[in-house]
Amino acid sequence: MTLTCAIIDDEPLALGLIRSYVEKTPFLDLIGTYSSAVEALSALKEEAIDLLFLDIQMPELNGLEFSRLVSAETKIIFTTAFSQYAIDGYKVNAIDYLLKPISYSDFLEAAQKALAWFEERMKKVRQDLQQSTASETLNDSIFVKSDYKLIRIDFSEILYFEGLKDYVKIYTELERKPILSLTSMHLLEASLPSPRFMRIHRSFIVNMEKVKVLERGQILFGDKQLPISNSYKDQVQEYINIRTIGK
Repeated sequence: MTLTCAIIDDEPLALGLIRSYVEKTPFLDLIGTYSSAVEALSALKEEAIDLLFLDIQMPELNGLEFSRLVSAETKIIFTTAFSQYAIDGYKVNAIDYLLKPISYSDFLEAAQKALAWFEERMKKVRQDLQQSTASETLNDSIFVKSDYKLIRIDFSEILYFEGLKDYVKIYTELERKPILSLTSMHLLEASLPSPRFMRIHRSFIVNMEKVKVLERGQILFGDKQLPISNSYKDQVQEYINIRTIGK
């Protein structure tokens, strides 16, 4: 399993050190580095980040304040020179807390803790799937929890999924209104067959068999325009190239 990650730190030396640690850790994929939380705000809206290495003491917007603005799907490892912040870090559900100067062994231990957390969550998804759906229907449908009910939805009916913090909207061909389910996009993505269902943005997973029109970096479903973010552009383009005739 590979975790996408980003680093936010206003100290160039600290930023460079953590970057070097990430680059030699096989299960981490670095998406971006930022010298301030304000700089990272707009950039991270378009990226799906599993893990964030976040400095606490920064001007304008500190790490603790920024952590409350990040998606619930993103886990945080705080990095700081001030040990008194350790308790505050865990109050915002941080995976771990690293005190500067940070050694690679301490960094690796924290990163492995994050990896174990994601692997455990993925394992739970698979277990829940086995409990909620029969083996003969596993290849063509999914069960989702909605309003205290389990609803079976055929894959062939699904247009796309839209993530909204702790909820997901499921848009289908047969229902006028989307089905709302209390789950996360990360967990949902793990239960869907690929490449039939492809994540094109941190907020959207699309049934590629239902895609009729692509235009200017967007997938169109009627009047609805779904953006394709930079993180997923290459895999979407590869899928389209294989099926494209003409220039």
